[in-house]
Amino acid sequence: MAEPFSLLLTVYAGDRTDYVRDAFHSAVDAQTRRPEQVVLVQDGPLPADLDACLTEVRAGSPVEVTFLRLERNSGLGVALDEGLAAAHHDVVARMDADDIAMPRRFAVQLPVIEEGADLVGAGMLEFGADRDDIVGRRTPVSEPGDIARYARLHDPFNHPTVVYRRRAVLAAGGYGDLPLMEDYWLFARMIASGATMVNLTEPLVYYRVGDGAYERRGGVALLRAELRLQRELLRGGFTTRAQYVRNVSVRGGYRLTPAFIRRPLYRRFVAPRGVRGAPDVSAEGARER
Repeated sequence: MAEPFSLLLTVYAGDRTDYVRDAFHSAVDAQTRRPEQVVLVQDGPLPADLDACLTEVRAGSPVEVTFLRLERNSGLGVALDEGLAAAHHDVVARMDADDIAMPRRFAVQLPVIEEGADLVGAGMLEFGADRDDIVGRRTPVSEPGDIARYARLHDPFNHPTVVYRRRAVLAAGGYGDLPLMEDYWLFARMIASGATMVNLTEPLVYYRVGDGAYERRGGVALLRAELRLQRELLRGGFTTRAQYVRNVSVRGGYRLTPAFIRRPLYRRFVAPRGVRGAPDVSAEGARER
């Protein structure tokens, strides 16, 4: 039986109006299976043009929009937890404010949730200047054993693609406040709690890769966030002491390498390698808030 679901989208001052408009349209108007509710979270003050953009998309939305305005920029984890609390439905889909959902994204993912999964992720196509400029593909691991094993070293899910049951997220403690690592920390806790986690290898989201992607993946702030994440994973028993040492060496060292060599290091040591036997053409393009 088809279940209603909510779409969770957060926006902050660093987002672009044209990207937000495209993301909203792709995940709502253009979907072959639309959400019944959009939870739109404004994370802190916005410039005038972006504020006007949010007013525009809310007014033109074909589905109900619940709008939350956070008076100060509290960080992504806090904004997502606030959004979850405002969701009317147990099934919630994430959407980043600068990506583009493929039209059949929810029509493909929702049946997997309805069949019993607590979370379902998918593959992504990375694009540059425009959606026709495909520069890479991120194919996630899909076997349950691989998901659990790979999670001890890296995030096994492409976070902009996930759809999940809110009750499973809340049972794991929600997103919490671990800046720059919110998604990975949540997914690890969900795996540890026994949630049913599924990955579809089919790409269902166009993932925007802008200039400076590799520069943003390094530096002192990312290193500190990485070290805190690894301490939390060890403290929670998700990783062993040996895995902690490996992760700090590999992932922490990656944060301090020059940007021009981060891509080959990421693909060899940090990123999910995709489906066995399939070529891995993933490229790193994360955007930090």
